[in-house]
Amino acid sequence: MNTRHAQLVLAVVREGSFTAAAKSLFVTQPTLSQQIRQIEQQLGQPIFERSTTPVSLTPAFMTAFWKCAFQFPA
Repeated sequence: MNTRHAQLVLAVVREGSFTAAAKSLFVTQPTLSQQIRQIEQQLGQPIFERSTTPVSLTPAFMTAFWKCAFQFPA
């Protein structure tokens, strides 16, 4: 996951929906969804629980994120 990927994920988390995040990033919703799916394929797991409103991060992604975060000094 690179910096741009992190920006996309954070926008969805911040906005609570793919549609609102796409607007804030000045891209279309299908483009954002496609980019998120590509990230999920690279990671081998879903990032978002799409059945909730607002969308939320999956527990598996949160675990992977925190494991990665603690590898770097503050």
